[in-house]
Amino acid sequence: MSSNSLQDAPVYASRREIFGWAMFDFANQAYTLLIITVVFGELFTTVIVGDQDDGFRLANFLWSLALATSYLMVVVSAPLCGAIMDYRAEKKRFLMASYLATVATTAMLYFVEPGFVVAGLVLIVLSNYAYSMGESFIAAFLPELGPPGALGKISGFGWSLGYIGGLFAAGFTLLVLGEATAENFERIRWVGPFAAGFFFVAAIPTFLWLKERGVAKPTGVSYRRIAFGQLRSTFLELRHFRDLTIFLVSLLFSMAGVYIIIAFAFIYGAQVIGWDESVRNIMFIVVQVTAAAGALGFGFLQDKLGAKRTYQMTLALWVVAIVAIWATPELTAWVNARFGWSWQAQYVFLVVGCLAGLSLGSSQSASRALVGVFSPLARSAEFFGFWGLSNKLAGVLGIVMLGVLQTLIGLQASILLCVGLFIVAMLICALVNEARGREAAGAWKST
Repeated sequence: MSSNSLQDAPVYASRREIFGWAMFDFANQAYTLLIITVVFGELFTTVIVGDQDDGFRLANFLWSLALATSYLMVVVSAPLCGAIMDYRAEKKRFLMASYLATVATTAMLYFVEPGFVVAGLVLIVLSNYAYSMGESFIAAFLPELGPPGALGKISGFGWSLGYIGGLFAAGFTLLVLGEATAENFERIRWVGPFAAGFFFVAAIPTFLWLKERGVAKPTGVSYRRIAFGQLRSTFLELRHFRDLTIFLVSLLFSMAGVYIIIAFAFIYGAQVIGWDESVRNIMFIVVQVTAAAGALGFGFLQDKLGAKRTYQMTLALWVVAIVAIWATPELTAWVNARFGWSWQAQYVFLVVGCLAGLSLGSSQSASRALVGVFSPLARSAEFFGFWGLSNKLAGVLGIVMLGVLQTLIGLQASILLCVGLFIVAMLICALVNEARGREAAGAWKST
């Protein structure tokens, strides 16, 4: 095994550097929230495609196909890029490239009008690919920011700051751009340029303060040879990182469920719950606040209880949240009939949104930190490339399964798929030995 060129890295990065790293989460949340989760997803399915005759099933399927395609591109390229970044000490360079590509393609969504389905699909594929690659690139810096016992709260701080960024982005959208409807199209089409501008400006501290600590190995070797050579070496060493491997399989199932919720939660609210604009706007805020609280709270909890146990707790929370999402219409009707009340499902859904928000923030933070704990510093970009692979392969599988399933049985019943995915993830994660995984990462860097 190789020695770790970063073994002399400081125990903690400076507060300014940690803040700069976390600001990338703050910045890119505008893309996740406004383009994938809420505004553009709803705009694409209901206005740009907008085929109501089949209950938007074709529109939903096309949306899932675009996201799955972009995630499949990440599956192919993330580990290769990670290997190159470690070898050439170019994490910031690759991060910059993904950042600029995301900004450019997101801004171009302004030109997607009703009926421009192909243009919308192409730009979503490109922008979401660039954004998703950036997720892996920024995560690769995490193991350098503090000791393993502190990665939970550092990761949680990043995710919580990200959801605060989403709250700012959502606030502007609610106050200035309005709702995603055909009547408001000329205003809401600016959501692409706004998300791009927010990302561009807010991520500047990342590139000013985040350090590139790696040491480049001898040049004169092509990127292709570096990538495949490093990956070949990693695959030969996977037995040494047994617990990381098992965890990435667990992550494949859990993130499949998470990506379904990210891609379809607000579409579900519009099509199944039938909420009005005011409730949709409140849900913007509810999800961001509770997700920030979940990421920060569980981040501190993780450093006390352990990363594996915390991750398992977040999956159990997800199971409860998904059952509540599925049951909202029927539960509301039953309560009203039983007690003579007149509750509306959309208001019950707001309460469920609190639970989903806590689950979302906590599970994403816990999984990223656990990969950081299991990763040797000198191979962090490559290992987080595999994290990106597992994440996005999960996105492909989850979103395609949901996209096909909802064409057969409808969106409401299909959401229960997530329950099965989270339960399988919990069972697989039970095989992970956190202490052994930490020791494997430590042993690698000391030899």
